[in-house]
Amino acid sequence: MVKKETSRVLDLNPPSLPKRHHIILKFLISFLLLGLAFRLFVSGSLSFFTSSVVEAPPPLVEETNVVIEPPLPSTSAGDLLSVNESKTIPNEEISMSFNASNVAGECDLFVGDWVPDPSAPAYTNSSCRDIEAHQNCMMNGRPDSGYLYWRWNPRSCELPRFDPEKFLDLMKNKWWAFIGDSISRNHVQSFLCILSQVEQAVEVYHDEQYKSKRWHFPSHNFTLSVIWSPFLLKADIFEDINGVSSAETQLHLDKLDKTWTDQYENFDYAVIAGGKWFLKTAIYHENGTVMGCHSCSGKNLTEMSFEYAYRRALKSMLDFMMGSGRKVFVFLRTTTPDHFENGEWFSGGTCNRTRPFKEGEVDIKDVDAEMRGIEMEEFEKASIVGAENGVTLKLLDTTRMSMLRPDGHPGPYRQFQPFAKDKNAKVQNDCLHWCLPGPIDSWNDILMEMVIRGAY
Repeated sequence: MVKKETSRVLDLNPPSLPKRHHIILKFLISFLLLGLAFRLFVSGSLSFFTSSVVEAPPPLVEETNVVIEPPLPSTSAGDLLSVNESKTIPNEEISMSFNASNVAGECDLFVGDWVPDPSAPAYTNSSCRDIEAHQNCMMNGRPDSGYLYWRWNPRSCELPRFDPEKFLDLMKNKWWAFIGDSISRNHVQSFLCILSQVEQAVEVYHDEQYKSKRWHFPSHNFTLSVIWSPFLLKADIFEDINGVSSAETQLHLDKLDKTWTDQYENFDYAVIAGGKWFLKTAIYHENGTVMGCHSCSGKNLTEMSFEYAYRRALKSMLDFMMGSGRKVFVFLRTTTPDHFENGEWFSGGTCNRTRPFKEGEVDIKDVDAEMRGIEMEEFEKASIVGAENGVTLKLLDTTRMSMLRPDGHPGPYRQFQPFAKDKNAKVQNDCLHWCLPGPIDSWNDILMEMVIRGAY
């Protein structure tokens, strides 16, 4: 195109000009054409480099034209149990305490939001055989699946997905233990399901009630245990599988549960948690004597607060771990809120929401705030002792991120096909435990990141 235009311009030279002038004119025209070609070359090059920069696509944004549901009303909490305390504490009053786990110079993994994520979960209820029936929401007939497509997004950094292959390679010849109540058991199922994408664990032990279990990953010589110890203390519990008690729990406030302490010397990592069971009716013992009780009307005993018992349990447990001489990497997981609305687990309470809460749409209940406050105080004191003794103690602060996920519970789908015979059937809801796959999988993303930061 340039060539054609050039020859056309050259043809405009008048033949009648003298030869000398003709040469000068020819020189000027050539000079002008050379300048024009240079300008075209430069502008074209700039245009090329500019168009080669590919802009990142905009982030996935949740739709804004949705009806925001009202904040969750005050309801009871429990490991499918009733709670009398039901006040709520506004978010602005607890915002500082939720930031207390931040370490200077480090992104706080627990300050963030749930954001839409179109990628599929790491596993399904058909690819993982370790999901217990009560948490297998899809198998039990839950009709919606939107709760599967959210991920936890810290505000100041990226949180990688749990990498099961890398994790198992790092944990060769190691032993992990999850110690606590049924939420810990729920957590372990998620852990197993993610790891099963690389290697299927072999169950090598279970107790009579299948509440405590142990698995082995032969290719990596990795051992994983879940130890059912809902009070962390010695406790005589008279409760059936449905949570119905035939007598009050006898709780020994000055004695740790040997179920986990006798195995502690085997562990390299321990994730430990208490909480909701301390809200139940219990008789408190110390030094072989009944000191009082919690929530035991009709008994001629001194009424004592669950806060007293919970603090004693956490202090005794952390003192043992920090002073055991065993350099275990310890995670203290904070309390898990429930999402019962319009009643309690035994009185028609439900959790029918299908999307996460946004910041400011829900308040923490006073019972959860009190528990987390005790956890924070005992954690801070134990951290000092642990640092002196070379023990790593980390706070797995899942309270707030869990509070924002009312959509992730089994609800009525803790049972198999609850509405198959009667679509209006009245069934018990589970608004405390988590569907698998579900929000609890993000706890493991955080766990792995914390392990990496702690240099294994």
